[in-house]
Amino acid sequence: MDFEIRKDRMAQGPVRLRREREEYFRLVQLGLTNREASRRVGVHQRTGREWRNGRTDPKRRRAPALPEQEPAFPTRYLREDERIHMADRLREKAPVRTIAAELGRSPSTISREIRRNGMPLRGNQSRWAYRPHAARRRADQRRPRPKPGKTGQNTELRDFIQAHLAMRWSPEQICHALHRRFPDRPEMHVVHETIYQALYVQGRGELRREPARALRTGRARRKPHRQAAAGQPRFAHPMVVISERPAEAEDRALPGHWEGDLIIGKDNASAIGTLVERATRSVMLVHLPTGRSAEDVSAALQATVRALPRHLTRSLTWDRGSEMGRHHEFTIATDIPVYFCDPASPWQRGSNENTNGLLRQYFPKGTDLSVHSREHLTTVAAELNGRPRKTLGWETPAERLHKLLAA
Repeated sequence: MDFEIRKDRMAQGPVRLRREREEYFRLVQLGLTNREASRRVGVHQRTGREWRNGRTDPKRRRAPALPEQEPAFPTRYLREDERIHMADRLREKAPVRTIAAELGRSPSTISREIRRNGMPLRGNQSRWAYRPHAARRRADQRRPRPKPGKTGQNTELRDFIQAHLAMRWSPEQICHALHRRFPDRPEMHVVHETIYQALYVQGRGELRREPARALRTGRARRKPHRQAAAGQPRFAHPMVVISERPAEAEDRALPGHWEGDLIIGKDNASAIGTLVERATRSVMLVHLPTGRSAEDVSAALQATVRALPRHLTRSLTWDRGSEMGRHHEFTIATDIPVYFCDPASPWQRGSNENTNGLLRQYFPKGTDLSVHSREHLTTVAAELNGRPRKTLGWETPAERLHKLLAA
């Protein structure tokens, strides 16, 4: 060891121990513990601890703390020495991938750093440079949170989003509409998470509309996904399980395979039947004015599907609810086979489950559904069939059905 402990240890004081303190910090940076570093420089452990933490006895002079230094190991943020290395290599015209390999970073990290924190020389866009110290200052200034959102700064964007929320469009539908309406204006482009943040994060004032009125879920805060509820009891009458359904229904190759269910009203006293075509996501609503017994549902379904062309009535998939207790009568009357999902498996008719969630915008939970007329149900179905869908490449169900029928 190059450092030699002094033999005279009387009344050294914090000033005359400067050489010991410097050696102590050097040893700590090498990874030695406080006990070992203090022993090697010849001071008490408490003295070393005070040097390291910057705390001393109130009756003594305060020792200055170790100056803050950047970590020598890789972190999430670029260090100053890495930025200096980037600036030197960029002046040497080194490729971005080469610089990234030398620093052990991803090439995208280097390219983003150059794009975000580089600057033109004296305002001339043709003369551009990367200044490491200025780049760090710019990065530090952007880092603090929270920041004003994009919707809070752009009035035109905010008005567009609010107008389409009033039309009951989802945030993701709105985002794709923005890209199609304003293809050459990036300031009008946002992702759907931006809209959700503007709605759910209170106090920003970016979107004036309350989440309960703007979103189809009606929730004022986000809700974690939970496990599916228990399935309904089985039927006494034999059922045809979904595993026996034709393969053409599974791959959605041909139209005419439907999924069905009920949405229930207040106190389980009223209901509306829902039918969704798997290939086009077209919706039909079944009017149940007298109740949801097996007899009522069977009769209403027969009246509804008889209005369809024969090539659009290939099969019907339902859950194991008691309302389909007369499924065999329905099949005999309409020549449409009924297939039943496995217990507690609502994802096997996912298109119908998704559509039921959309319909809750029009028929909220806890309301009396018997007040809605057949004409109103037809209007709601037409409005849903006119909405663009992500799964259809942002076409509407009506457009996709028209294309399939024309083909």
